Amino acid sequence: MMYSKKEFIDFMTGAGVLTFGDFNTKSGRKTPYFVNTGNYKTGMHISKLGDYYADRVIDSGEVFDALYGPAYKGITLAAAAASSLYRNHAMNVPYFYNRKEVKDHGEGGSLVGYKPKDGDKLVIIEDVVTAGTAVRESLELLKAIADVTVTALFVSVDRMERGKGERSTLDELRGEFGINVYPIITARDIIQSLPKGDDRIARMEEYLTMYGAR
Repeated sequence: MMYSKKEFIDFMTGAGVLTFGDFNTKSGRKTPYFVNTGNYKTGMHISKLGDYYADRVIDSGEVFDALYGPAYKGITLAAAAASSLYRNHAMNVPYFYNRKEVKDHGEGGSLVGYKPKDGDKLVIIEDVVTAGTAVRESLELLKAIADVTVTALFVSVDRMERGKGERSTLDELRGEFGINVYPIITARDIIQSLPKGDDRIARMEEYLTMYGAR
């Protein structure tokens, strides 16, 4: 592995992306930590973030034809990862993303960048997956455009929480669609990065006991 998980966690914390406290998730769960990738806002942030994603892509060994970034946050992530793959790994990989509203003038269409074709193998670059709704929508959109295979999903953090059933959302996506899922870090990595005796450890462990995947 080319990146240090502790280094990535420190990077997220320093950028104000990973914070600790009392938060409510969209699902109504009260969580002791929160990941907001919208707080990446400088050139350094996006350059380094692209490097972490690119390293995870290389480390996975996945073979693919293009990167796809779902609007909106995935757009920047896919572009940053593609840039880093070229800059640091000599891989000139195409990338593309979707529009939220289909363009009805000019060239039209719902995609910007690379145009997928039958037989392509694609990977999705996302931030944090909670319920998996956006990923399922992406898979439906991509399948409607061409006969493609989505082989993998890359995310910043696996929260290791239950999805619709007892398994984690990421495990459900693996089982439902047969895609490989690669987080840069997991909730367990965050816990292990905290100093021994830190009260945040107990709060995160309690949360995982309550909502963690079985």
